[in-house]
Formats: sequence, C-alpha cells, structure tokens
Amino acid sequence: MSTVDDRPGPATAPAWPTKLRTLARRAWIVELGIYQSIYRLVFRRPRVPAGASAFRYHSPVMTLLVIFIVLSAVEIPILDLIVHRWTWVRIPLLILGIWGVTWMLGLLFGYLTRPHAVGPDGIRVRQGAELDLDLPWDVVQSVERSAHRVDKAPAVVDEPEGRTFAARIANETNVLIRLEHPLDVRLPQGRDRIEAVRLWTDDLDGFLSAVRTHIP
Repeated sequence: MSTVDDRPGPATAPAWPTKLRTLARRAWIVELGIYQSIYRLVFRRPRVPAGASAFRYHSPVMTLLVIFIVLSAVEIPILDLIVHRWTWVRIPLLILGIWGVTWMLGLLFGYLTRPHAVGPDGIRVRQGAELDLDLPWDVVQSVERSAHRVDKAPAVVDEPEGRTFAARIANETNVLIRLEHPLDVRLPQGRDRIEAVRLWTDDLDGFLSAVRTHIP
C-alpha cells in the first residue's frame, strides 16, 4: 500500500534575491566597464582580438548619446549657479553631475572601443562594456543578412530558429547567426541556453564578407 506524504517540502528560495544579485553584478560590471572604456579610448587600446576585423554598431544611437552628453555637461554649471549659495546642495549636485557626464562618456566609449570582431577564432559579439559573447567557428552554423526590429522585447526570445539572443541597437538587428547546437552562455541578464544570436552592425556587407573568409 502506498501512502502520500502531505507534509510541506523544503521551502524554495524566493526569486527576488537571485534577481537582486544579478542586478548588483550587472551594475558593478557596467560601472567598471565605464572607466575601462575611458582608459581604452584615451590610450587607443580597442578590444579587438589579434588578426580580427572590427565592426562598429553605434551609428543608430550616436546622435542621441552625443545630445545627452552635451545637455548633461551644460546642466552642471547652470545648476551650480542656481544653488551656489547652498554648499550642502551644491557639492552633491556637482558630484552627481560630473559622475553622470563621465558615465555617459564611458558608455559611448564602450561602443567605440569594444566593436564586434570577426577573426580566425570566431565571432565576438559586443554591446559596450556589458556584453562580450564569444562564438567560435565550430559552434557557428550560418551567418546571414536578416533585418529585424522588435520594440520593448526581452533580449532572449523564442523564434523559429530556436531560443535567440538579440544584441539590439535602437531595437534593431541586421545579422542572424544560427548555432550548430544549443550553447550555454553568460549574458548581461544571467546565464541562458541559446540556439541563435542576432546583432546589429553598421557595416553589414563588410561583416558578411569577413565571415565568408572563414565560412565558405
């Protein structure tokens, strides 16, 4: 005779601590990446593997980023003039304003110094300081032109190609990379198992031409 044990099982950990740890880790990586990107731009040390070709992806957001940087920089002396008499307000606002401009410069420099790369070892998919996805040639099945736009969608979605990660720029991608088999990867939002990757490159023809030198 079988019996059913209706005693409560062990409590499962709530989802929010995991999410909180992921967000904290992501914020720390981005913060460090901001200053590393400034260093790389100042000393002209773009992160491109030896023998690889670099492909930028910042064109769709370049104008917007520059506008935000200029407005943030202009805002600092204006606010300082307004609150000049109140030191206890002025100093924190100055610190916050300078940090904000530095952060946005680092974000832009991350795009400039961490381009996508196509080389002898495979494809490196970048998105500023937050993403560096390594796709060796032995896991790449095909690379093709694929214009795709999705507004307000998560980075990983289920598509006909399988579970797909999209490194979108201004909600757009123009390259689809199919993988030979599902791949466990670390993404900005945590680990996931993907079967395809979408990305945006400013030089689509050049990117595909570089890929064809390694995949006939």
